[in-house]
Amino acid sequence: MKRRIALAGLLIAPLLFAADPPAAPVKVTRLERPEKALKIEVTVPGKLEDVWNAFTTGPGLNTWLWSDCTVALRAGGEWTVHYPGGKTGGGTIVGFVPLRSVEMRAMAPEQFPTVRSERTKALFEFETAGAETRVTLTQSGWKQGKEWDDAYDYLAKGNAQLLGQLWYRFAKGPIDWNAAKAK
Repeated sequence: MKRRIALAGLLIAPLLFAADPPAAPVKVTRLERPEKALKIEVTVPGKLEDVWNAFTTGPGLNTWLWSDCTVALRAGGEWTVHYPGGKTGGGTIVGFVPLRSVEMRAMAPEQFPTVRSERTKALFEFETAGAETRVTLTQSGWKQGKEWDDAYDYLAKGNAQLLGQLWYRFAKGPIDWNAAKAK
């Protein structure tokens, strides 16, 4: 899913979290069977509808991922974050079930050109967990080779940070990107 499934907010997130580190309960599982995959889970302190809207709309993404995001919630639509300098992250939406799941063909960061062009499958699932929402990302479609292995390792951390930022948005409030850019 590369670009950490539009994870790139990681460029700015460390600056935000340096003074107020989140204690996001993100769990990362590296799977080898039945196929190689990453499974990343977090329970977000927000209602399902609110978490869904934060994840599936441009204005919602702008509250936690980065200040310039685009979402066209439809098959073939984009889920993209636009970073300074022309870099992008995210992917192409394959399909979705309202309030349940979003599947994408995800881009890897630019340092993994083959993985970025061939993409992986990123399935985000949303489930009510009492007054909170469990978000599970399963990223599959990994191939063989050093670049693929390096991207897998990179995205295990990067996608955990992505879901940590989503958690942070609901635990601490929307991110003020103007203040973050000023740091």
